[in-house]
Amino acid sequence: MGVPGLTGFVGERGAFFSELRLRDSKLVIDGSSLYHRLCFSSSTAAELRRGGDYGVLAATVRRFFGSLRACGVAAVVVLDGGRGAADRKLPTLRDRAAERLRVAHGLSRGQGGCLLPLLARHTFVQALRRLRVPFVQCFAEADREIAALARRWGCPVLSLDSDFCVFDLPGGYCPLSRFQWQEVCPAEGAPGCFIPALCFSADGFCRRFGRLQKNLLPLFAVLCGNDYGEVPALQGFFGKLPVRAGSPGGRRGKHGLMRGLLEWLAQFGEPAEAVEDVVRHLKAQRREEVRQLLHSSMEDYAPSDVNLEDFFQLGKYESEEASSSGLPQWVLDGLAKGELSPFLSDALMLRSTFLHVQVENMQRPSAHSTALPIRQVIYGLLLKAAPSSEAAAASKQANKPPGVFEFDRSQKTLTKTFVQAAANLPPRFCDEHFALEKLTEVPMSCRRMLLLETLGVKMSFLESFPSHLQLPVAVTCYWTHSEPKVKLLQLKALLLMIVSGELDRITNDPDCTALHDEDDSIAYNQFLKWKEKKSQSKDFDLDAAHSFCQWQCCLQMGLYLNQLLSTPLSEPDLSRLYSGTLVHSLYQELKSTPSVENMFSSSPKMTQLYQVLLNTVKSSVSPDCFQKVTETKSESRKKKKASKKRKAIRCPIPETQNSCDFNRFASLGVDD
Repeated sequence: MGVPGLTGFVGERGAFFSELRLRDSKLVIDGSSLYHRLCFSSSTAAELRRGGDYGVLAATVRRFFGSLRACGVAAVVVLDGGRGAADRKLPTLRDRAAERLRVAHGLSRGQGGCLLPLLARHTFVQALRRLRVPFVQCFAEADREIAALARRWGCPVLSLDSDFCVFDLPGGYCPLSRFQWQEVCPAEGAPGCFIPALCFSADGFCRRFGRLQKNLLPLFAVLCGNDYGEVPALQGFFGKLPVRAGSPGGRRGKHGLMRGLLEWLAQFGEPAEAVEDVVRHLKAQRREEVRQLLHSSMEDYAPSDVNLEDFFQLGKYESEEASSSGLPQWVLDGLAKGELSPFLSDALMLRSTFLHVQVENMQRPSAHSTALPIRQVIYGLLLKAAPSSEAAAASKQANKPPGVFEFDRSQKTLTKTFVQAAANLPPRFCDEHFALEKLTEVPMSCRRMLLLETLGVKMSFLESFPSHLQLPVAVTCYWTHSEPKVKLLQLKALLLMIVSGELDRITNDPDCTALHDEDDSIAYNQFLKWKEKKSQSKDFDLDAAHSFCQWQCCLQMGLYLNQLLSTPLSEPDLSRLYSGTLVHSLYQELKSTPSVENMFSSSPKMTQLYQVLLNTVKSSVSPDCFQKVTETKSESRKKKKASKKRKAIRCPIPETQNSCDFNRFASLGVDD
């Protein structure tokens, strides 16, 4: 993010920062920077390799905002939205996607690296809601809106984006890397406490370079190159730029170039003067093009007209870019509130999306391939225009089916593929009255029907489950049709993981209305002891990882379709739903010690929930759906050894679905 090399340039010179004791203040937080920072700081490479531990992330978010509140800091979070109508960052986004693919491949081979888990952003947003932290999701990139809000409030910006070194921020910019939220200190001579931080000030920065004016910093960023790309044809200018003699070895390194640019800019009073000095070094035929490009690029650092304060006070805000997009008002409102993913606005406006890679088996098709039919339904709903609309007429005249270009991997290469939108939606959704503009007017029962038909399940399969588990169960039924076939032990590991999250919820969640017995507490403590013992396992099965990646892809698109249909099913709590470390440990243990399937035997409720989950999913597929597990000799020996130890163990799990009292555990959830 931001200007390449600028973070290192200002970071190696402590004089550009001042100490800040943050307390009793407002704070504007760059949400994208925050969830990346918290995720990577709380996760090991082993956890990232296994798909992420969302409970750990949510707990870290909770501690972070707990520290802020303890110091009287009133924080708001501003999240990036979609790519915007101009899609100017597309080349940068493609480069980043290719880099993520390289990191994912390295992680799959046991190397280190940081790769954001697929549902980390969604988990972060859920955590903000649960903690009642005010947040807004901008229509496109949020930098200018963040800077404008911080200027209005006169408070600092907290981020990891070096672009905030360029904006004029009276309250300064606090890099997350220098924000010691885990080391809250008591205030000296006064009640309360503070968070130690370092704060960057553009005024102090400019004073270090003579008469350098702050209004020249945007030109500095553009000349250095930012997320929107580098200005071409500037080699002639850079070749004549003096490099400070004191730079190491006289090299024209990145930092030496930056220092030279800043000292050169200090001679000008206005950006226009400096631009003219740049273009005079270029060939005549390129001067006007570069002149216009420099001026337009500097606008990325101009104050935004959007007033996000209106959103935090009134629940809405005006954005010219959003208003001119042509999107229905309910879509714009949903995007601003974070109730709709930017994935949806990109598909609708740009007809292109990025599918983020995970730690997969790169020799197999992308894990996202499994969820392709779900995405096609999403595209069908988004791109379905009323027959009388201009868009529909143009599409018909061009004789082209509506569709979306997807950026995804093919083995270890980033590719762009056209995906046709679903054309066979149920009749009610093909009616002119139910175009995207009026999708929210479709009866809830019909929207739920479309969601379940897409996932291939009937509501009768789900009615016995708590509302917050219905979507994960439906997604799991869908996932069992993956290619290659899911192994039964993978399904069992996944369901045991879901049950463990449910046990954690009824045991520890103060908002849970379900009563828990002493048996549940015993089972929970036994589970924690087992989990602690097995958490250090280094076993990693890439094929199993690929299968669990497929499940996450299905869940992600199930969540997006559920959002688009205005949540006909309750949204699950991701922090209690998926733990990559746990599901991998369960799978490895089940291969050698089948009795692990009975780990919740102390709790009749959880035992029954697991069995009904298993029987429900198995009854939704054909008997030969699951791939048979081929044991290695080592695993066979382990299993025989374990078998001798459990001769007297009886399995308390009911054998058939009919023997379970469904209504007994339907009350485990809180139906909204």
